[in-house]
Amino acid sequence: MSRETTASLPTGFGRRDFLAAAGVALSGGLAGCSGVFAAEGKQVNVAGSSTVFPVTEAIASAFSEKNPTVNISLSKTGTGGGFGNFFCAGRTDINNASREIADAEIEQCGNNDVTPIEFQIATDALTVVVNPEADWVDCLTVEQLQEIWRTDGAQRWSDLNDEWPDEEIELYGAATTSGTFDYFNEAVLGEELNHRSDYYATERDRTIVQGVRGSETAMGYFGFSYYSENPDSIKAVSIDSGDGCVEPSIETAMSGKYTPLSRPLFIYVAKESLTKPAVRNFVRFYMEQAATDLVSDVGYVPITEDKRDENLEKLDAAVAEVTE
Repeated sequence: MSRETTASLPTGFGRRDFLAAAGVALSGGLAGCSGVFAAEGKQVNVAGSSTVFPVTEAIASAFSEKNPTVNISLSKTGTGGGFGNFFCAGRTDINNASREIADAEIEQCGNNDVTPIEFQIATDALTVVVNPEADWVDCLTVEQLQEIWRTDGAQRWSDLNDEWPDEEIELYGAATTSGTFDYFNEAVLGEELNHRSDYYATERDRTIVQGVRGSETAMGYFGFSYYSENPDSIKAVSIDSGDGCVEPSIETAMSGKYTPLSRPLFIYVAKESLTKPAVRNFVRFYMEQAATDLVSDVGYVPITEDKRDENLEKLDAAVAEVTE
């Protein structure tokens, strides 16, 4: 399982400098945190999706500015890694997720007396990227994506188009523990095809940026936020799902035109953790901020005010049940 520390995180929007001052810990070793914060119930532990990470990070920094005595530990473990190794094991309060929780994960949570509560917090335009020098490709059909990413698929660009370079496609993508992997697999490959294994698989989206930036024949995919932080060093590919080429953006994700790679993003909160004031206050703040420009500044589509109100009602009901 891969983890990222502060030193290796992607940069953008000036968030990292603030985090250091605000007391938001960015570390892999968050589980079982001890010390004064944990002892006083002022520790909030979050793991999971690297795609959702920028949203949670930005909201955590804003929360920490107003609540400096609360320590929020954030870690990138992938959606599946977060559920399996931390959240459903009872070691974290919140799991960032770029897909819905699986039945097996719900069962694991239940076996450990963890009750997951789902909150949608944004919409993402999952983005396919290539090197800016790859001037032969600006748009790909879903069928071409399938041919590239399926088992025993295309090895060279010329396999897709005779006019494209006779060069090997260097592939970077999400690890199998990632919700991004699961979503891409379902949306692009479907039930009939399997995702190829001969690619550089990682939870570190910055590694994908570096790999694609460093090779003219490379391709990768990840959440739109990581593209929006690096628009000059990598190129986003438009996707044609049958109605023409559509560019990934906040606007096309919001309108529903960017298919099939627009997807909802979630956090899952352990109901039992809502007994802690720090956790329920952070989650309430999160729901309020998820409907603001803070989310679009990160590179995702905010939830609607109606969804925000629905989330807050769900949160209030859960808090009432555990604090009676």
